[in-house]
Amino acid sequence: MLFSKIIKFIFLLTITISVSAQPDSLFLNKKKNKVLDLGWATKKEVGFYLNQVSFTNWNAGGTNSISAILSGTASAKFKLNNLFWNSTLRLRYGLNKQESEPLFKTEDVIEVISNFGLEKNKQSNWFYSARFSFNTQFANGFTSPNSEEPISTFMAPGYVFMGVGMEYGRHINRLSIYGSPFTLKTTFVLDDNLANQGAFGVDPAIYDLDGNIISAGKKTRQELGILLTGQFEDEVFDNMNLNTRLRFYTDYLNSFGNIDLDWEVNLDMKVNKYVKATFGSHLRYDNDIKVETQQNELTNEEVVLEGPKLQWKQLLGVGVIVDLDTIMNASSLTTP
Repeated sequence: MLFSKIIKFIFLLTITISVSAQPDSLFLNKKKNKVLDLGWATKKEVGFYLNQVSFTNWNAGGTNSISAILSGTASAKFKLNNLFWNSTLRLRYGLNKQESEPLFKTEDVIEVISNFGLEKNKQSNWFYSARFSFNTQFANGFTSPNSEEPISTFMAPGYVFMGVGMEYGRHINRLSIYGSPFTLKTTFVLDDNLANQGAFGVDPAIYDLDGNIISAGKKTRQELGILLTGQFEDEVFDNMNLNTRLRFYTDYLNSFGNIDLDWEVNLDMKVNKYVKATFGSHLRYDNDIKVETQQNELTNEEVVLEGPKLQWKQLLGVGVIVDLDTIMNASSLTTP
């Protein structure tokens, strides 16, 4: 029931983000000599990044490979007097192919973030704020191209954060710091095998002595805790835009004081109107992901490593970025 409600919410939010008929700014008529500022600002981009390496009689050796990443970003920002509502949808998917090896996934992101704020005092930099975020992936994830057992799938895991708190930032679209003492985190593991294994912190299945399942693994995990986030976005140099987000979360109910970390940095360097170089770094630490199984080649025994691990992903590429708003505005001007 909760999952269906979440999907409906994401669908409605996606429709809101995708609306392109809104002009960049709208203004209501004056009322009692006061201009009420009602403004929508929307942005939609599609990007394609391609990297290719080929060797022919190359005495230093090497493996031919080709990789590609397709990305899409849509955002909608609304401002009315002392109210604001910012929403963002991010989609990314990447593949890599090396000679005789099968296709291997390198990037996989579905993310929705929505933030609603209320400014009580024009002289203050503080806002009352409510936040919602959802993220998961499109396809199965594997430890290597030759693996057959997935370690992640669509909605395994899936994460939903919902909370209320206070946000600091006079220029809220550029720099903000948000704190919430009451944030509900829900982890979804909707794959039966992964749920039975207890992946991503859910309760695992209970088995009898013959290996039969007595009680299936839980597919959701609820947490209530403290969330602290910081976000900065600005053009740090000419044609060079920096976007960074940092998030800390600790749970009241389970292992209070163990902090989950999520830190993402993206540096976009604009070459011209359509070509962009990008560098991305994503650092993550999740206290719920504690077990990793490895095969010991000497003893042929499984080694179980207890405890969470620091995860890091980095991306460097050059690609083509298309601003859909610019194209649609240009076509509307030329249409008779």
